[in-house]
Amino acid sequence: MSDMSTEPGHGHSPAAWTAVVVMLVATALGTLFFWLDMPVLVWASVGLLLIGAIVGFIMSKAGYGAYGDKYSAKEH
Repeated sequence: MSDMSTEPGHGHSPAAWTAVVVMLVATALGTLFFWLDMPVLVWASVGLLLIGAIVGFIMSKAGYGAYGDKYSAKEH
C-alpha cells in the first residue's frame, strides 16, 4: 500500500480547481451557444476554454499547484 501522506493531492490544488471551474463554465456556455446557433459565441467559449488551461498553468507555476510552495495539502 502506498503512504497517503506522500501523495501530492492530485487535482486538489487551487490551480487545478480554478482551471477546471473555468473550463466547465466554458463548456457549458459553448454547448448552450451551439444549441442557440450562435457560432461567434461558440468560438468565444473555445477561447475561454483555452484561457482556463492557461490560468491553471500560470497558477501552478506561481506556486498554487500540487507541488507549489503556496499550497498545503489537507489531511483526509
